[in-house]
Amino acid sequence: MVPAAVLARARSLRQEIERHNHAYYVLDTPTIPDAEYDRLFRELQALEAEYPELAARDSPTLRVGGQPLDGFAPVRHAVPMLSIRTETDTTAAGARAFDARVRKELGLTETDPPVEYAAELKFDGLAINLRYQQGVLVQAATRGDGETGEDVTQNVRTVHSVPLRLALDAPPAVLEVRGEIYMRRDDFERYNAKQRDAGKPALVNPRNGAAGSIRQLDPRLAAQRPLSFYAYGLGEVQGWHDAPATHSATLDVLAAMGVPVCGERVVGAGADALVAFHDDVEARRDQLPFDIDGVVYKVNRFDLQRTLGFLTREPRWAVAHKYPAQEEMTVVEAIGVQVGRTGALTPVARLAPVFVGGVTVTNATLHNQDEIDRKDVRVGDTVIVRRAGDVIPEVVSVIRERRPQPEPPRFDIMQSSPVCPECGSHVVRLQGEAAVRCTGGLYCPAQRKQALLHFASRRAMDIEGLGDKLVDQLVDRGLVHSPADVYGLDLATLAGLDRMAEKSAANLVAAIEASKTTTLARFIFALGIRNVGETTAKDLARQFGTLDALIAAKEDELLAVRDVGPIVAASILQFFAEPHNLDVVRRLREAGVNWPESSGLQQSTGRLAGKTLVLTGTLPGLTRDAARDRIEAAGGKVAGSVSKKTDFLVAGEDAGSKLAKAHALGVMILDEAGLLAMLDVDKPDRQPGQPDCEF
Repeated sequence: MVPAAVLARARSLRQEIERHNHAYYVLDTPTIPDAEYDRLFRELQALEAEYPELAARDSPTLRVGGQPLDGFAPVRHAVPMLSIRTETDTTAAGARAFDARVRKELGLTETDPPVEYAAELKFDGLAINLRYQQGVLVQAATRGDGETGEDVTQNVRTVHSVPLRLALDAPPAVLEVRGEIYMRRDDFERYNAKQRDAGKPALVNPRNGAAGSIRQLDPRLAAQRPLSFYAYGLGEVQGWHDAPATHSATLDVLAAMGVPVCGERVVGAGADALVAFHDDVEARRDQLPFDIDGVVYKVNRFDLQRTLGFLTREPRWAVAHKYPAQEEMTVVEAIGVQVGRTGALTPVARLAPVFVGGVTVTNATLHNQDEIDRKDVRVGDTVIVRRAGDVIPEVVSVIRERRPQPEPPRFDIMQSSPVCPECGSHVVRLQGEAAVRCTGGLYCPAQRKQALLHFASRRAMDIEGLGDKLVDQLVDRGLVHSPADVYGLDLATLAGLDRMAEKSAANLVAAIEASKTTTLARFIFALGIRNVGETTAKDLARQFGTLDALIAAKEDELLAVRDVGPIVAASILQFFAEPHNLDVVRRLREAGVNWPESSGLQQSTGRLAGKTLVLTGTLPGLTRDAARDRIEAAGGKVAGSVSKKTDFLVAGEDAGSKLAKAHALGVMILDEAGLLAMLDVDKPDRQPGQPDCEF
């Protein structure tokens, strides 16, 4: 028996979490920090685990995906999901031809008033039917052949913008909402970037990404894909007594129920309104956050739709008006290389000019060597190129039947570019990484801005005031070529920059001067060595004691450092093997950058030597940084999550799931007093009036 208080709390959590889901995924206006959302979600998960009777079809915990399926069950549509006619004339004549057909079928003359239409976007995704019973999502099905689709309920539940319960006090007995599962361009690019960084296959395009995600047999994989949903119509309806009389009003009501409906839609009278909508959307097509391949016109009144009826299996009252294709064929004339802000060398196909997506394209990204190998792109190949919106054009596939004979050789980026085309530094490809990278991080012009911003960041050299806009000016004007040049900036130079008052310039000069005195760990971190984070930098400083010792270290010596494996060791060796980087380090020292050095330690001898601690909750007297510094000064390591290797959990107020996991694993729990007693310290470092810090 579930206690009444637990039932009420679970109900409240579900409502609050879905409210935040709607704000974040539909309205794009998040209302709480991610950490607070995670806390609510974990609390609901814990309640449902403790009381299985709480399981409900509308629980947001279902969005993480369930067990893999053996296959998709067939679903017979109560109302067929029919396709609509496509108007391939992409000019204004296409819209006028549709209006003329509608007026003819309705028997209207030139003197009769214009027909009212609803015009909306034609999304490039996967059509889906959502079946709600008493307001709760019970089934999701694909279009299939129009009569029978596939049951993809588990996968669709992972799409956060799909409401699991309609926001209605008295919902219809049955309400089928029809719409499109799609992938935003920015989500598509972020997902593919993560896949490439991990050496995994990227998605071909947003449409294939959406369709392939929903048809994954493992819902947990679908949950990892960033999908969205827009409604555009209805299927079967039972018990909706005050249903609207028009299509546009129906979409308004669906939006009020919490169902995502695209705002890019209009209601207008006659052909002129359709032409205006078509032209307006075409002019803004590249700025839309998702792909479309046209617009859709529908007679707005349902009674007129019923009068018009269907032609074979297509409604006479609707049409899809296409835009020019965003995929075209062309020939790869050469393959070049570009260097990005992080030092990654990106292969680029130089193309025979082709008009695609409204512009002439001459270059297309090939992403990395793995993508070139997977698609087998070679100079001379005929390829399909895709351009959508602001997304960089890319080669989608090769038409191998048109490959020149004899076959051109395969392209190898390491052979074509053994050194960086921007700075001449050596390039490397680390084990397990897809990207080939330049090793001249402190010197390479392509990486200059990124290197400076990292160097000046709070946890590195902490040069307050040296931010994005100022770095842009310093680099673009040729005033700074490497971090060492920062220490040559004077008041007059800085005061002469845009939006830089004399007081601000003086403050920055002071911050630059103050940063000269630092720690070895901060300096190592500031260098921006790939795979060397803040914690690893501290371990390196503690182990070697001096920068010269670190620079001279061999691979086996680096591997002896805690948590330094072959990949991190290789990154360090390659960084210091590059003469350009050593020259910048020398100039930084000559500029007066200094730190205390020691003889180094083969093994820490502090009170917490060899111990791993995790921090959670809000401590009454220590900030997060202060607690971490004390633990590390005593030879301990601070980890981000609890595991079997954790020795102590330091828990404050509002401790979350880490505390529960520590109890389950039998990890010793300390409060702040226990931590300080272990360190044999009486007073914390908090300044008067400084607020507590939650972590």
